[in-house]
Amino acid sequence: MRKYFIETFGCQMNEFDSERIEFLLEEMGFEKENDTGRADLIIVNTCAVREKAKNKLYGHLGRYKEFKTKNPDLLICVGGCTAQNLKMQILDDFPFVDIVFGTHNISGLPSMIGKRLKDGEKICATPDEGFDYDLKKFKRTYSFKSYLPVSVGCNNFCSYCIVPFVRGREISINPELILENIEKLTGKGVVEITLVGQNVNSYGKDLENPVSFSELLKKISAVKGLKRIRFMTSHPKDFSDELIDTIAGRDNIMPHIHLPLQSGSDRILKLMNRDYTGNDFLGLTEEIRKRICNCAITTDIIVGFPGEEEKDFYDTLDLVKKIRFERAFTFIYSKREGTRAAEFDDNIPLKVKKEFFKELVDVQNKISLEKNQLKTGNEYEVLVEGKGPKNTFEGRLEDNTLVNFEHDEEGIAGEFINVRITGAKSFYLKGRKI
Repeated sequence: MRKYFIETFGCQMNEFDSERIEFLLEEMGFEKENDTGRADLIIVNTCAVREKAKNKLYGHLGRYKEFKTKNPDLLICVGGCTAQNLKMQILDDFPFVDIVFGTHNISGLPSMIGKRLKDGEKICATPDEGFDYDLKKFKRTYSFKSYLPVSVGCNNFCSYCIVPFVRGREISINPELILENIEKLTGKGVVEITLVGQNVNSYGKDLENPVSFSELLKKISAVKGLKRIRFMTSHPKDFSDELIDTIAGRDNIMPHIHLPLQSGSDRILKLMNRDYTGNDFLGLTEEIRKRICNCAITTDIIVGFPGEEEKDFYDTLDLVKKIRFERAFTFIYSKREGTRAAEFDDNIPLKVKKEFFKELVDVQNKISLEKNQLKTGNEYEVLVEGKGPKNTFEGRLEDNTLVNFEHDEEGIAGEFINVRITGAKSFYLKGRKI
């Protein structure tokens, strides 16, 4: 049997796309292989949000060239956002790549592979737009939890972001189709669903019969057997009072909201085209925590954005100290060609960017540790995800905090168990089964 290996970079949308690719390949008769050296087909599903992701792709392709030299029949395919954005550059830089496919035509991958095997011609298929989401055809990584997109694309055009150019304008998936698939998943034992989209809060505005994200959540919450509902990502400007009330009023919608801040400087936020101020964001987080019990708020922050001065950075740092995020994903600004910010004068020395980055990370890690330490000694319900480090298991609390815990039984992935927290780090908790 022919074997495939798939490498996935990037966000939850990419992870779901890879699950779709796996389903299609196994329909073709391929078998999954975890050793790249033994695969007959290698697929890299790429991200384009940051330069680091592109560099990672190029590094991996350099390594895969050796496999191709040893095995000329090996097929190498590159898909995802970088493929959509840099299709010709990939083919020019890596002539041994067989197929480049974009974000809008994953369902056509089997026919591309068939054509390549039959005709021997390289294929570059990256349509600029289209809707290519069959929610019924994907292979779940876990038997008990699943990602499910509610929309694709984005209409916001933040000045630093390439996503609207590689995934297209926002298209909402029919709510009845979403509900139908969730009911099928829960019927197969799925207890946790994570709804994904570039901006889930603006869901439904483009539908023939508009449905708000809050209304969609209410319907999903009523599905029998669904214990945990999560969603990401949210844009602060679209986070409504109705949505806060919906989350607060339903036990199976988890108290965790990922809300990207990006900057705490009003001047930089305007340059980023984020459409809110630091005070707007602060007020929203205060309202969320006031009305949703024990809600964890996580975020994304960019430092070193073109034109960012010391005052702008410390505006961000001050806001981080006021809000006290549970966790933050911090990044040094990465120029993406084709975006508005790529035209800005990026005159901040890398040394300064790294200093800003380190100071922000140090402050946030201290806050995260303090927040986690407050959980020590308490008991929580944990959804077990699998084996953890050093003979432990790992799982997640309702607020999505990772916990590694001691347990002497096997085969408990997908189960809910009670864990007492015995220790805390910035990024995870330690515990033991009660």
